[in-house]
Amino acid sequence: MLALFGVDVNPDEVVNETTKRVIVTILVAAITSTATFFAGRWYGRYVAGRQWHKKEFLDRIIVSLNVFAGGYLKIRTVMERSLDEVFLNRLAVEKVNAAARATTVDNPIMPVGKNDRWFLLNFVLNAVAEHFVAGHIKQDAGQPVATVKYALFLTCELVGEERIRKVRAMLIRKDHLENFPYPDAMPGLENPWHADRIRTLRKAAELYAKEPDHFLTLEVCV
Repeated sequence: MLALFGVDVNPDEVVNETTKRVIVTILVAAITSTATFFAGRWYGRYVAGRQWHKKEFLDRIIVSLNVFAGGYLKIRTVMERSLDEVFLNRLAVEKVNAAARATTVDNPIMPVGKNDRWFLLNFVLNAVAEHFVAGHIKQDAGQPVATVKYALFLTCELVGEERIRKVRAMLIRKDHLENFPYPDAMPGLENPWHADRIRTLRKAAELYAKEPDHFLTLEVCV
């Protein structure tokens, strides 16, 4: 027995009490971690299932190149990433997600606030520019290159329940927006549902004439 502040204390009892507290703490931490892990997995599966059912993946952004060649519209994917990978700021991601949900069938261009347009588009521009840096190095080295100016803008098309809905950044030649080649008629389409894209591009051309700050210009050297 030990005397502590005039009170007899049994060392074995102190050790046993400390051991109990340690064990309880470990058990609580283990149970909490396990519960959090399974709750996280359940919620992740729930969100994934809901996205799959609705065909909405608004946490993703796909960048596409819209080309008019040989009388056809040709749509080619440049890159696809999560919003977090492109918009490197939580508030920016929230603004993009909110704007994506605010689009309609008649207005597929994302209604981004005037003060936010350049900043959000610049995130995308920086990500896309990485794919074309080789051409600019050739230009800097004095090698012959062809230069094309593209306009970049953000959309989230509503295109029917059977189609996947994502945030989309579109590239189209700047001169095509200034003088859209198919204001009334349809070009040839590689897929029937690409008619929706023509309608989106027409809306973009109309908006470009009124509010060009919804767009950024990307110069590409190849």
